[in-house]
Amino acid sequence: MKRSYILKIGYLLSIILTLGAVYFQPMQQDSEKEPLVIKLSSTGPITPVLSDYLERGIELAEETNAQAVILELDTPGGGVELMTKIVQQIRNSSVPVIVYVSPNNAMAGSAGTIITLAGHFSAMAPESTIGAASPVGTQGEDIGETMQSKIKEALRAQVRAIAAGRSPEAIALAEDTIENAKAVTVEEALEIGLVDFKATDIDDLLRQLDGQIVEINGETITLHTMDALVEDLENTFIEQILLLLVNPNLVFILLTIGVQAILIEISNPGGWVAGFIGVVCLSLASYGLGILPVNWFGLFFLLISFVLLFMEIKAPTHGALATAGTISFIAGALVLFNSTRLPGFPKLNIYLVIGTGLVFAAFSVLLLTFALRAQRRPIAFGPESLPGKDGWAASDISKEGMVKIDGELWQAILSPGTTPIKDGDDVEVLSTKGVRLVVKKKE
Repeated sequence: MKRSYILKIGYLLSIILTLGAVYFQPMQQDSEKEPLVIKLSSTGPITPVLSDYLERGIELAEETNAQAVILELDTPGGGVELMTKIVQQIRNSSVPVIVYVSPNNAMAGSAGTIITLAGHFSAMAPESTIGAASPVGTQGEDIGETMQSKIKEALRAQVRAIAAGRSPEAIALAEDTIENAKAVTVEEALEIGLVDFKATDIDDLLRQLDGQIVEINGETITLHTMDALVEDLENTFIEQILLLLVNPNLVFILLTIGVQAILIEISNPGGWVAGFIGVVCLSLASYGLGILPVNWFGLFFLLISFVLLFMEIKAPTHGALATAGTISFIAGALVLFNSTRLPGFPKLNIYLVIGTGLVFAAFSVLLLTFALRAQRRPIAFGPESLPGKDGWAASDISKEGMVKIDGELWQAILSPGTTPIKDGDDVEVLSTKGVRLVVKKKE
């Protein structure tokens, strides 16, 4: 009976597994036949986030045997070193990478120009532009003539290598975007072959890419993108946070909160919440400061403002030092963020700086005042709090004895050269000696 029951269960499982295999097999085959394209989107200045994002996209495309990676790009540019790293990622990819300057009216400016040309195919949306790739300093300033000549020559050589398969006119235009900061429209770029396609949207781009042949690492690849499934790769939560840190207004607020939190921790040691918040805010702000074009001389003014606000508490000047500290704080923030410019990075809002500066100064003065008052406040407990207080003797005291002060018994020592004390006499505490009180008979 038991054996028959087991056999029935076995037959039932066999039927279920067989039906499941038959049902899922066609679906698996269809999914394998359906081409896949990984799409990435990047808007704004080129930052290290784009490099990490692109690396994830290429790795995903390689793991899923995707037909291609499409990078939608709209950027005013970025640093040369970061641009070179991204170009290397594209050129070393085993999956075709198509750079698509999109949406309409987008631009691939400065470093974005070379990144676009580095794609195995490049495309542009209507009304988009490309060019103006002349190098500038890391802080947006003009660089010296000798250094500029060296960097331009290196970039032109890089462009010639990337665009080697394009027409001589396209290569000449690519070099002109570096040498003379020339920029062109999508029609002008397409006419001489600087880019490969003009596409109204992703579907249009996939139609034009279908059947195109590209050689990667010595292997010829034919793209099949007509009915490809497009999978959007979103930025991770951490990447989204880091992208926000290219806004100087947010970095300024984080810097201010971080300093305030550290001041709170210093004035009230022993806690951890304020210190933790301060460290986190300053760490995030330091990342933003490393990406943004900043004038580090502004930090000098910020440090001066902290010193002046502290001096106002230690040596009150009826607000003169506090006013000077506030002005220094505002000037330091503006010098730090707004004295240098790179395309694409927003400016620091002056009204935000003034409002935050006033609040910061008021809060700092209030915080330091409470801290100093707490330090100067008389001790309320223990033997050190008893000198100057009166009590009565709980025993005769010729040398040592007991006294009662504020309802508590204390060991007492007779002050040298004073009259012996009898039990019940009023006494006065003069000082402390260890945990014992030095007393005399109250006159």
